[in-house]
Amino acid sequence: MKQTITSNKKFFGTICGILAAVFYGTNPLGALKLYEQGMNTNSVLFSRFSMAWIIISIILIIRKESLKVSKREFGVLTALGLLFTASSMTLYFSFKYIAAGVASTLLFTYPIMTAVIMGLFFKEKAGFKTIVAIVLSLVGVLLLYWSDAGGALNTLGVILVLVSALTYAIYIIVVNRCPLEMSSFKINFYVVLYCAIGMAVFAWLTGQPLRLPHNAVSWFYSAWLAVVPATLSLVLMVYASKYVGATPTAILGALEPLTAVLIGIFVFNEAFGLRLAIGIVLILSAVIITAYHPKD
Repeated sequence: MKQTITSNKKFFGTICGILAAVFYGTNPLGALKLYEQGMNTNSVLFSRFSMAWIIISIILIIRKESLKVSKREFGVLTALGLLFTASSMTLYFSFKYIAAGVASTLLFTYPIMTAVIMGLFFKEKAGFKTIVAIVLSLVGVLLLYWSDAGGALNTLGVILVLVSALTYAIYIIVVNRCPLEMSSFKINFYVVLYCAIGMAVFAWLTGQPLRLPHNAVSWFYSAWLAVVPATLSLVLMVYASKYVGATPTAILGALEPLTAVLIGIFVFNEAFGLRLAIGIVLILSAVIITAYHPKD
């Protein structure tokens, strides 16, 4: 009976990890559309997190869930809020310097960062299947990158993405290693609140005014960012990290750049070739290996 319950939790966590990655991979779609509407990065992120916070608040009210937290929980939630603010901010700013698809691809260095940090600081050994999954996913992601990349990348853009990847890796690890006895909705109530406040403070410090969406198109994509890559992705990622672990959750994140590439193909009419197809197959293979073997 215990083994069955554990197996069900792993299956549920794997599905959550897959969906979280796909949803998070839609970030470029909303961000680029809002940039086209004249909104700056601060305004896009502030709108995203503010709307996500309102949505989660309504859910918590319906669930009649208390918002009280202990001092320890407050500390962990503060760390999560700051980490996700930093990760989101650096990723969205990188879109100004390098193509969104390339940025999403480079962001996938975070599974390696996750595995290295877990190995160095928590003595978690990566098994053979985990290593194979990481290698397959990285090769697949590189093929996605090479199919789009042309010329040298902007150094600042690359640095921003790598900082985003590192802070996201640490975010996943904190969720996994500091389990909070509260629902995922409650956790993310505080996380997105910190993010919204953080963007407001950053905008004030840099002297860049915050602008609300000004037409139906910008409201739609702001709502999209709030619901899909913010609320849904964050909530599902918490379950994935808890039930299958930090490293497998990070590996499932290979679906993020894959999602970005598919958006490019179907939304922006980008070319689809053999190299791209091979990259997609390798990524899906890595995801299947991880899904069937959540822990080595």
